[in-house]
Amino acid sequence: MAQPPDNYQPRLAEARDIIRDRHVAQRARARRELRMFTRRLGILLSALVALIVAGTILFALVEHTSLGYGFVWTLDTVTTLGSIQDPHSAAGRAVVVALELFGIGTLFYGLATVAEFFVSGQLSGLLDERRTQRMIDSYTDHFIICGFGRVGRQASRDLRAAGVAHVAIDQNPEHREEARALAVPYLESDAADDEVLLEAGLRRARGVIACVDSDAQNIFIALTARGLRPDILIIARASAEDSEKKLLRAGADRVISPYKTSGTEMARVALRPQVAGALQVADYRMEEIDVSAACEGVGKTVEQVRGESVIVALRRAVDGHLETQPAPGAVIEPGDLLIAIGTPDALERLESMFEPLSVSAS
Repeated sequence: MAQPPDNYQPRLAEARDIIRDRHVAQRARARRELRMFTRRLGILLSALVALIVAGTILFALVEHTSLGYGFVWTLDTVTTLGSIQDPHSAAGRAVVVALELFGIGTLFYGLATVAEFFVSGQLSGLLDERRTQRMIDSYTDHFIICGFGRVGRQASRDLRAAGVAHVAIDQNPEHREEARALAVPYLESDAADDEVLLEAGLRRARGVIACVDSDAQNIFIALTARGLRPDILIIARASAEDSEKKLLRAGADRVISPYKTSGTEMARVALRPQVAGALQVADYRMEEIDVSAACEGVGKTVEQVRGESVIVALRRAVDGHLETQPAPGAVIEPGDLLIAIGTPDALERLESMFEPLSVSAS
């Protein structure tokens, strides 16, 4: 695991200053709406209690009843049941009118407030957030995907296919439905914030995949994650070449450049159509090479074509059988698939032997 650089603390502090205002504003707005609703309910309940207490006392004084009967009379009036007869005195009727006006208004305002809370989706949002957080809290040895765009979704699909639990963090609300379709716990927030990463289970996670569209944001994520968990695996995405070194200095263990990788792969396929796939491992490369019907390598043995490369497997076109570590005397036939590993120069020589003769002749 990469260790945090000596000067990561100043950069981490700078990153926090940049992202905290936006993240805090989002979370503060949600909390402020909830606090406003709670405050309105508190005021309504207090007004209702004060109205009942006042009505109980007034009925007891004006109609010369007990406090218990005055309480029941007040509830009957406020709730508009009308099961108790109207008072005979003018003062009693004035109390009834006042209770009806204030009581009905208070009750309807309370019902409107509760209805607004349900209709606006705040309650369902709170319940959904709690369910998501409970699911995340049950995860251990999982991955945290920071950014749920095209790259993040593909990483999620591959992790899901491998049976590995993971959590997605993204600020775009449009990605929530895509995460729900993939059954991935989704936190709509800024992944570079300490609290968000901790809510995603950073203390228990196996690794962090920083694949936000912005290289600067990925650097902030790497800085924050490395500061909170010096031993965690961090894999980061880089769009620009100069960002790769910055991400490594920020604490990323591995940096992947999708544009650079895809461009290299497209150029390789354009130059060597017979190469079905390739994988770079340190200074070596592993490739799958299709054997065309008309090429220099057809009819030759593994020993004759391999050169300085190593042919680790040979899949036969006839029956699809995979021969691992094929014998040096195995004859290569049209339609076969070679899996070889070696240096770029060694593989380039091997590739040239399986170029279609029509292509090389042209």
